[in-house]
Amino acid sequence: MPDPSPAAAPLSLAITTGEPAGIGPDITIGALLQLAGHHGAPGAGNQGRGNGCRFHVIGDARLLSQRAEALGVAHAWNRRIADGDVIVEDIALGVACEAGHLDARNGRYVLALLDAAIDGLQAGRYAAMITAPVQKSTINDAGVPFTGHTEYLAERAAVPRVVMMLAGPQPAHDHAMLRVALATTHLPLRAVPDALTIPMLVETLRIVDHDLRRHFGIARPRILVTGLNPHAGEAGHMGSEEIDVIMPALAQACDADIDARGPYPADTLFQPRHLREADCVLAMYHDQGLGPLKYGTFGHGVNVTLGLPFIRTSVDHGTALALAGTGQAEHGSMIEAIRCAITMAGHASGRHDNGASANGRH
Repeated sequence: MPDPSPAAAPLSLAITTGEPAGIGPDITIGALLQLAGHHGAPGAGNQGRGNGCRFHVIGDARLLSQRAEALGVAHAWNRRIADGDVIVEDIALGVACEAGHLDARNGRYVLALLDAAIDGLQAGRYAAMITAPVQKSTINDAGVPFTGHTEYLAERAAVPRVVMMLAGPQPAHDHAMLRVALATTHLPLRAVPDALTIPMLVETLRIVDHDLRRHFGIARPRILVTGLNPHAGEAGHMGSEEIDVIMPALAQACDADIDARGPYPADTLFQPRHLREADCVLAMYHDQGLGPLKYGTFGHGVNVTLGLPFIRTSVDHGTALALAGTGQAEHGSMIEAIRCAITMAGHASGRHDNGASANGRH
């Protein structure tokens, strides 16, 4: 008789290797080799080998081989590929690349990696994408206006709004996650107040609430919202955005059954006693939210793009050109990004293992 509970097909995950002169190839290789040593993503059963996950590494195959050789892991890397759960999707560089040395002629190559992953996601070939860091300046120098992964993915997916969220372990609580979403991302500070509107904040809260439910299995997310001004405006004496924009947005969100609270002063919100009962903080601008998060979680954090029709996670750091090819780059954040993608894909597919990742429910 046939097995009544056949094993699920492997999750296919795309990993884009990012700026070729940076540490993207290094941390991709390092993370996948470490995961192999644990027979899959730590805590995720057999995910990462066999019938758990299949990793499609998108990048120049020769570059990856050269970088594995420079790192002294060429034999292990070739064996990982031979095992069949790592597949290199070869896309040729624009020009030969030397570690640590940027070349604008490879700017369009970096975008080709992203496009290949997005095309695969939209065609249903991949369950999620994990992105290594890119160098914005190289892409712009190649003649392509580019402000970041988040904006590029939103444009390619044709969605009007996405939300950047970073997550990492709370320093004071071993089993608690700190998640920080951003109302605005890569804007000059002088542009932030004008960008904050009631409809935009309500939509941001809706996206955060929806994706925490769907991809992280949180039944009713609790979202704490910062103010924009010092002391959250001090009752209007230090700015009116809290009264005119943020509080009305929170009222509308609560009417839509979203548990969003605030606005709270950002200088005191990021304390364990306040965060203990929260599933996410919504900060008004980039450094307001990411400064505290990266102070406590850098190197172990994950960047997640919420609001896309597919799953995307990334590392919490940049290209670190000086470390490329030296063996000194830490790949902990890439491992966490892979773990998080597995968790999210598991929730989305309905086959989540509750122990799959610390980036799930706290």
